[in-house]
Amino acid sequence: MSDFTRLPDLASRALGGAVVAANDESFAERENLVLPAAPVARTEFGPKGKVYDGWETRRRRTPGHDWAVVRLATPGIVAGAVVDTAFFTGNYPPQASLDGAAIEGHCSVDELLKADWQPLLPVHGLAGNTHNVFPVHSGRRVTHVRLNIHPDGGVARLRVHGHAVPDPRLLDAGPVDLAALENGALISGVSNEFYGRPEQLIAPGLARSMGEGWETARRRDSGNDWVEVTLACEGVVTLAELDTSWFLHNAPGTAALIGIGPDGEVPVLPRTRLQPDTRHRFVLDGAPAVEKVRLDVHPDGGMARLRLWGRPTARGRAALGRRWFDALPDLQALEVLGSIGVPPETAGRLVGARPTTGDLPAAVARLVDGAPA
Repeated sequence: MSDFTRLPDLASRALGGAVVAANDESFAERENLVLPAAPVARTEFGPKGKVYDGWETRRRRTPGHDWAVVRLATPGIVAGAVVDTAFFTGNYPPQASLDGAAIEGHCSVDELLKADWQPLLPVHGLAGNTHNVFPVHSGRRVTHVRLNIHPDGGVARLRVHGHAVPDPRLLDAGPVDLAALENGALISGVSNEFYGRPEQLIAPGLARSMGEGWETARRRDSGNDWVEVTLACEGVVTLAELDTSWFLHNAPGTAALIGIGPDGEVPVLPRTRLQPDTRHRFVLDGAPAVEKVRLDVHPDGGMARLRLWGRPTARGRAALGRRWFDALPDLQALEVLGSIGVPPETAGRLVGARPTTGDLPAAVARLVDGAPA
């Protein structure tokens, strides 16, 4: 995707991202960095001075730089970052950089700070009161990023756009939402997004208002609106949820689901009547394997969430697993292989031979490809 800002913001608090540590937040709190709403101007003064909608550190009088660590809402490959200095004019950092780390499990902050941090974005100059946009060229999956500001100052928001890369070990536990952003699904096409972004359809959790869904303009012709979702991997959908919560007078009248798979377009859910402000659930018997699903709404309207529960096909699971394994930083890949008893020499050979092709040892195939025991 050429415009990386159309990709999900993996750091957003709305998806579950969090600022877990910062070396300083004397003037404004670190948590503001990942708030989903755009920053706003603040005019008041508080006990610490001028109030800002962002993260701001004190004036540094010693060598070094300030930093904040963000746990991504979902691990992934970073495609680009936006360092937004909105409303910081005389107190923005002149430069910034970004590092990434990949952590197994749930570590403490002390452990996180000692992780193997690798550069994602070298030191770049910043402008004040500006969306500073930077592409990131990396193929490695990270769980955390560290924003470094040189030497100090204030940043309103940090956006970390990229591709979610889920851990297949978690997806193997049971039926999964193949359309979930956090599982690696993406919006790959849409007819209209006048009132609400389609990415919100596949966001985590329930919508808290009509503004947290997808809504089209009022259609004045004989056609219909639609949105296409590229699934986390090829899979078979067994339960579909079309949620029109909060859409009281502007829900679609009917909707259908069309799958796109190895055999072209196939019906998943026939055109079905919808009710306003309702979570509709449909059990799907005998649905075919698909890679994408198009939601057709007739004629227009809004929807809060789309959930497509099911299981990956063998081919889909293997593709997902290999993408995950190939994207792991070397140290994490070695740790993962060591956890299943792969000897260090074999693990080193497998990690060094990535991208993964051909057959794998049985234990590794069970992990990466999801091959049966």
